[in-house]
Amino acid sequence: MYSFIRPLLFKLDAEKAHALTLAALDWLPKALFKAPKIQQSITVMGIAFPHAVGLAAGLDKNGEHLDALSKLGFSFIEIGTVTPKPQKGNPCPRLFRIPEAGAIISRMGFNNLGIDHLLAQVKQSKYNGILGINIGKNADTPIENATDDYLIGLRKAYFAASYVTLNISSPNTKNLRQLQQGSEIKNLISALKEEQLKLQQIHGKYVPLVLKIAPDLNSEEISHIAELLVEFAIDGVIATNTTIARDAISNHPLANEAGGLSGAPVKDKATFV
Repeated sequence: MYSFIRPLLFKLDAEKAHALTLAALDWLPKALFKAPKIQQSITVMGIAFPHAVGLAAGLDKNGEHLDALSKLGFSFIEIGTVTPKPQKGNPCPRLFRIPEAGAIISRMGFNNLGIDHLLAQVKQSKYNGILGINIGKNADTPIENATDDYLIGLRKAYFAASYVTLNISSPNTKNLRQLQQGSEIKNLISALKEEQLKLQQIHGKYVPLVLKIAPDLNSEEISHIAELLVEFAIDGVIATNTTIARDAISNHPLANEAGGLSGAPVKDKATFV
C-alpha cells in the first residue's frame, strides 16, 4: 500500500503531506497494521522496552496522534519538541525532501502549541505505553534564561512522562546549540538534575532525564559533555539530532537550504564510536 501512496504524497508539499498522513492514521483501523516481529526486550534507564525500535520526537510535536501512532507497534513514542508557550516556528517552506539521498532538511523551529496543550492530549489519549516528552526553549527566551524554560518543561512533563528529553541541539532555534558548550551546559544540567530529584520526592517516582546532542560536536566537546553526564548522573543520551553539515548532498540544489539534515547522511556521524 505504501508503494502506491508514496508517489501521491510526494506530489504534495512535504509539511502538508506530513499532516495529511498523521490525520489518515487517526482514522485507519488497527486491524490494517501488522504487529512487529521484533521480540527482544531491552532495559534502558530502568525502563523495560518491549524491543529496541521506537519513534523519535519531531513527528508528533503536540502529542495529538498518540493513539494512531501506537497502532504501528513502536516500542516507545517520544513527542515534542514542546516549549512552555505556543509558537509558530519558522516561516514556510521549512521542510524539504531529498529522496535520492534518503534525507530531509528541516527548519521547523520548534513549532508547537505549548506544553499545556500537549499534556491535555496525553491525558485524553488511550496510549499507555512508554512515553518520552521532549522539551525545549521558546525562541523569544534569551539564551541566558534558557534554563528557566527547561525547568518549566520538566516540572510540567514529569508526571506524564516515562522519560524527559532535553533538546539543546536543534540547529533551528537561534543560539540553542550554544547550550552544549562551556559553563552553560554545566549550569543547565546541574539545575535540571536538582529539579529532577525534587520532583521525584513530590511525585513518588523517578523519571529519567535524557540529553539530546548534535552530531556536529568535536571530540573535545563530546568529552566535556560526557564528563558532565557522569558527574551529574544524567540517565541517558540521545545520539543524535540533525546535522548542519552538507558533505553528503553538496551537489544537490537544496544543499544551501538552512536547517538540519536528517536521514541516511547523518547515520555515520550518529553511530560513530
